[in-house]
Amino acid sequence: FVIEQADALQQAGCEVEWFGIKGKGVIGYLHNLSALKRKIIDYAPDIIHAHYGLSGLLANLQRHVPVITTYHGSDINNPYLRLFSRLAIRMSAWNIFVSRRTMKLVKHNINFTLLPCGVNLQMLQVTDKIIARKTMQMVPNKRYVLFSGVFDNKIKNIQLAKETLNHISDANIELLELKGYSREQVSLLMCAVDALLMTSFTEGSPQVIKEAMACGCPIVSVDVGDVRERTAGVDGCYVADTREPQQLAELLKKALTFSGRTKGREKIIADKLGNHSVAKQLIDIYKMTLVNA
Repeated sequence: FVIEQADALQQAGCEVEWFGIKGKGVIGYLHNLSALKRKIIDYAPDIIHAHYGLSGLLANLQRHVPVITTYHGSDINNPYLRLFSRLAIRMSAWNIFVSRRTMKLVKHNINFTLLPCGVNLQMLQVTDKIIARKTMQMVPNKRYVLFSGVFDNKIKNIQLAKETLNHISDANIELLELKGYSREQVSLLMCAVDALLMTSFTEGSPQVIKEAMACGCPIVSVDVGDVRERTAGVDGCYVADTREPQQLAELLKKALTFSGRTKGREKIIADKLGNHSVAKQLIDIYKMTLVNA
């Protein structure tokens, strides 16, 4: 989705060059400083837009080019990584938070914008469920629930998802792992399933929720990240007040019997969270940062 954001920026007239981080952890990130400085000399950018707190910290270790940092959630939700994100926040010319919850965790109230990452509305299309199932070779009369990630990602909390389905006495339901699909297949999958289920321990502004909304897919989620705000007012989308599997199961039953597609796509458009709308907002931030640099 960061690549798709950059593509939208290029379509809007920005010139974009990439610098990829090699290595993991704080030390791994910092080992990229010399290469980053060489890249800055060669490319001479006006702005550096860093995605993720450690990337922002690295980018700010040079002080010649103003840095805008986007924080995606795990870089703030994790208390250890939050320490380094706080440093990046103080050093960055501007900060972008993808949800109010992450912003509140660092208690930051200056030089910031609340702006979730957008979704590719051109790629994410609403396809008739029958056609989508046939294309994806899915059983026509079976009930499918799409899990919000891969099963072995501990943050996604597959155990709660399984417990939720155990409270629904229907052997005809299958929980699908969101793994191994192309971007086009994900769009079809979200049109083919009966509902998407999110049980994560933590999130920022989960792309999978916005993508499911763009495809009109019913959603059931725990109250995490900005899911409640994103889905507010959309019939067929339900956010639990607790993490009890019984409550999630009752909401999932409603989602499974929801008729047709939701109006989630209209909500995404109204919230200006299509990639091209987000790109325009980012360009305004870039211009403002350059004026104040």
